[in-house]
Amino acid sequence: MIKVLFVCLGNICRSPMAEFVMKDMVEKRGIADNFEIASAATSDWEIGNGVYPPAKKKLSENGIDCTGKTARQMTKADYGYYDYIIAMDEGNLRDMVRFVGDDPDGKVSLLMEHTSTPRDIADPWYTGDFEQTWKDVNNGCSCLLKKLGF
Repeated sequence: MIKVLFVCLGNICRSPMAEFVMKDMVEKRGIADNFEIASAATSDWEIGNGVYPPAKKKLSENGIDCTGKTARQMTKADYGYYDYIIAMDEGNLRDMVRFVGDDPDGKVSLLMEHTSTPRDIADPWYTGDFEQTWKDVNNGCSCLLKKLGF
């Protein structure tokens, strides 16, 4: 079982989009039994809140249901539990230090590091560009699956 945790600032836009896109991809490929996929926040700002409506709408437009997902904050125990901890931007990486230390097991990366265009995924909460986030998340998840041998 490969355990993947996607992380962003609030766990209401980018990381839940990545969580549910990845779940959709592995389901469609018939490999869902090989994965446990979740998402979390570096902050406690949105704990208990659902997926941000424009992010939920973008997922829904593409046939992906995220009903029931609520934001949660990452914990130190997540580092021991998950095999891959995938951040959306450099700020998330900096914020994660208090949970992962100096990443002794090499589990932490940026989602777009797994693509041919490594960079941050801009936060659509601020940019309003959920279409670009959708494209980046899909590209990143697809490339990550390839790197994992799927």
